[in-house]
Amino acid sequence: MADLTPIAVVGPTASGKSALGLALAHELGGEVVNVDSMQLYRGMDIGTAKLTLAEREGIPHHQLDVWDVTETASVARYQADAVADVEEVMSRGKVPILVGGSMLYVQSLLDDWQFPPTDPAVRARYEARLGDIGIDALHAELAAVDPVAAGIIEDKDPRRTVRALEVIELTGQPFQASQPPKDAPPRWGTRILGLRTKAEWLNPRIAERTRLMFEKGLVEEVERLVSEQGLIADSTAGRAIGYAQVLAARAGELTWEEAVERTITGTRRYVRRQRSWFQRDPRITWLPAEEDTVGAALGLLG
Repeated sequence: MADLTPIAVVGPTASGKSALGLALAHELGGEVVNVDSMQLYRGMDIGTAKLTLAEREGIPHHQLDVWDVTETASVARYQADAVADVEEVMSRGKVPILVGGSMLYVQSLLDDWQFPPTDPAVRARYEARLGDIGIDALHAELAAVDPVAAGIIEDKDPRRTVRALEVIELTGQPFQASQPPKDAPPRWGTRILGLRTKAEWLNPRIAERTRLMFEKGLVEEVERLVSEQGLIADSTAGRAIGYAQVLAARAGELTWEEAVERTITGTRRYVRRQRSWFQRDPRITWLPAEEDTVGAALGLLG
C-alpha cells in the first residue's frame, strides 16, 4: 500500500509554503489542506495570498472559502472539519499536504488538543475589563501573567486575549499548559517540514508582496467585502493584517501610504511570533527557504 502519511509545510508568512505544498502534491499524488486561518474566509483572496483556481494547477484544496467574513473564527471548529478532511483524503488513497502558518490552527490539526473549559461569567468579567481599559492594557496584563501566550496572540486581538486570560484563571496554569506537549508524536505520524528564513531575505519579500497586493486590488476587495458581505473592523476577519489597515484608511484613521507601511510592519511582527512558535517544536525538519525547497523536501521524504 502506498505511504499516505500526511506532510505538513509550516513556517513564516511569505516564505514559499504554498509553492512547496503544491509541488509536493504534484510529486506525491496529494491534495492540499489549508492551515491558514484567514484563507478560511470567502472573498479574502488578495490580502491572504490565496492561490487562485488557476494557480492551484488542478490540485484539490480543502478548507478554503468555508467561512463568511461575519463569522467569528473558531479553532475548535476548524480542528473538527480539517481532521475530517485529512482522513477523507487518505481514504481515497491520496496524501494530505497540510499547508499554512497559523500557529494555533497548525497545532490543533497536528495534535490531539482537547480545548480547555469555558465559563461565561469569567469571560464576561474579562470582556467588561476589556471595555474599561482597552485591548492594549488588557494584552499587557496577559503579558504580565503569561508572556509566552502574549507573544503568540496578536496584541490587537481582543477575543483571543480574553480567552487566554479566561483559560489561565479557570485552569490555574499558563495558557500554553492547556496545549499538548510539542514532543508528542503528531497526529497520523505527520512529517512536518518547516521553511527557515533569514530577515534579510524575507523582509524584502514581505514588502514586495504587500505592495503587489495593493496594486492587484486589495482596497477594492475590501470594498466588496464591506458592501456585499458585511465586513466590519470589529470582527476576526476585519482584524486580519492588511484588511485592518485598509478599513482604517477607509475610515480616515490612516493615509493610504500609512496603510501599506503598517501592513508591512504588522506582517513582520507576525513573522517574529511565527518564528518563535515554530522554533520551539522539535518535530519540525527545517529547510532553508531561499534554496531549492522542493528538491530538499523530496530528498528528506525519500
